[in-house]
Amino acid sequence: MAVTVETLDKLERKMTLTLPVNAIQSEVDSRLKRLARTVKMDGFRPGKVPMSVVAQRYGYSVHYEVMNDKVGEAFNAAANEAKLRVAGQPTITEKEGAPEGQLAFDAVFEIYPEVKIADLAGAEIEKITTEVTDSAIDRTLEILRKQRRTYAQRPQDAAAQDGDRVTVDFEGKIDGEPFEGGKAEDFQYMVGEGQMLKEFEDAVRGMKTGESKTFQLAFPADYHGKDVAGKTADFMVTVKKIEAANLPEVNEAFAKSLGIADATVDGLRADIRKNLEREVKFRLLARNKQAAMDALVAKAELDLPKSIVQAEVDRLIEAQRNELKQRGLKDVEKLPIPEEIVRPQAEKRVRLGLVVAELVRANNLQAKPEQIKTHIDELAASYEKPGDVVRWYYGDNRRLAEVEAIVIENNVTEFLLSQAKTIEKKMDFDELMGPQGQQA
Repeated sequence: MAVTVETLDKLERKMTLTLPVNAIQSEVDSRLKRLARTVKMDGFRPGKVPMSVVAQRYGYSVHYEVMNDKVGEAFNAAANEAKLRVAGQPTITEKEGAPEGQLAFDAVFEIYPEVKIADLAGAEIEKITTEVTDSAIDRTLEILRKQRRTYAQRPQDAAAQDGDRVTVDFEGKIDGEPFEGGKAEDFQYMVGEGQMLKEFEDAVRGMKTGESKTFQLAFPADYHGKDVAGKTADFMVTVKKIEAANLPEVNEAFAKSLGIADATVDGLRADIRKNLEREVKFRLLARNKQAAMDALVAKAELDLPKSIVQAEVDRLIEAQRNELKQRGLKDVEKLPIPEEIVRPQAEKRVRLGLVVAELVRANNLQAKPEQIKTHIDELAASYEKPGDVVRWYYGDNRRLAEVEAIVIENNVTEFLLSQAKTIEKKMDFDELMGPQGQQA
């Protein structure tokens, strides 16, 4: 059949579908007959309900189902014949003035855009590199020691110093009034490790067990507690216990306690290096991937399908509602979340997805089974029982699909780095591993 497609906008199209009335009625009758063989209704034996009764009860819903199915089939057939890549769901409305014995429908829909990617040789991508040094291993060892430290109570006349664990009571007031979170009893923290604000640390450092002290504390303007941010409080603190920390020695016994197969100091350091290199690899990949994707999008030209963007907007809003619900907020379904908040992010994601899909198609960058397996093996290697983790991934198609998407992104990143001009930049290990070191 000939399909006429009308262009309404850059990506918006319209076509008219026609269906024979007798074909629809024939399918409705067929479905009602099948339904009559199994339907149960009061006063009738199974399979003995008269067709007139079945049609009266279920005719409307069955007719609705058939119309949806037949119109959908007609639309898909027409789109395939016209070689259209339909984006999102069409809007279908019945059209008046159809020929006798026919039903006509207008289908308005969008198509996927043509994606034009300029010569990637002109793109510049900053590629981060980081080295796992001996000092990084030393610092990791120190963290492991601190995680396994023991404590011994200091004498009554010993002063609190950096590295000690103190137990304190404290109460703070602002303009003479208590405030939320400003009071605690038997509160423990490590002196000198940045767990408390500097004024608090300075006040307690040097105090002895049983001593009390009053001091002022100015909360920073960007303090996470908005009620006290930028304000000055009067605090009173009492030291109830001071404990000295004892860190285990780095020896074979320490290595063995950590479950290291080669229970030697050298074996422990080698294991730490291996784990750090694995983490560095993933973080570098995330950083360089983001830089590569930004460069790719900058070289691409395309129109965005409104329907795909709207679907992503709806998905992001739903994700925000779920997050708020997990935080314990009630009635989040009624909470208005303006679309304008997430629309820029939705547009960015859709644009990137379309450009990456085109690059993958044009350059055969699909994920290969061996690549997926290698990635899963790397993820599982940091767990105590890697085999269980591997089976966990392969036991769910959705989890496998997530890994496949990551592998495709990695393939795209490697391709872009091979095509574009890369500018290598060394990043300090601590900077990469810090809170701001990993970029999504």
